[in-house]
Amino acid sequence: MLRIHSGLYKGRKLKTPSLDVVRPTTGKLKLSFFDILRDRIKEAVFFDGFAGTGNVGIEALSRGAAYVVFNDHLPICIKLLKQNLEKIGIPRDYYRIIRGDYNRTVISLSQRDLSFDIIFLDPPYQLLEYADPLKVVYKRGILKPEGIVVLERPTRISFQTRFFQCYRSRVLGNKVLDFFRH
Repeated sequence: MLRIHSGLYKGRKLKTPSLDVVRPTTGKLKLSFFDILRDRIKEAVFFDGFAGTGNVGIEALSRGAAYVVFNDHLPICIKLLKQNLEKIGIPRDYYRIIRGDYNRTVISLSQRDLSFDIIFLDPPYQLLEYADPLKVVYKRGILKPEGIVVLERPTRISFQTRFFQCYRSRVLGNKVLDFFRH
């Protein structure tokens, strides 16, 4: 079972599905992500693009993010995400949940003039073999000028994008966190 590691909701446990299609970010990877971004989380507007059950976005709220938009297309994930947020008691005015296709969600967010300080993407890994999830972020302008995008991927899949500069990569076991900026 996953848990919140730090902040206001430290120690709270999160429900996760027993499905192979859902692959929550491990505690070790999540801790590394938040250690690297420690000074940027407080008051950040955060987008969890492939949220699953909310593991990373809820941790961001616990550590002081101002607002989180959660997006996922799987009904079971949305159900568990809602249960996790309610169980922890996070007020509704700190987050928004969208059930939908990632690209369509980004387009919709841009039409509402929403932009983000931090975007976290942990897409289905096969998506990275044929698509660039950062392209729609760039084209729709939802990353603030000083914002960053963090992509989780397996070490076996290399990833390049022409839309942002990768300024840091962190390898932990068989996973990589790539950090991108304008």
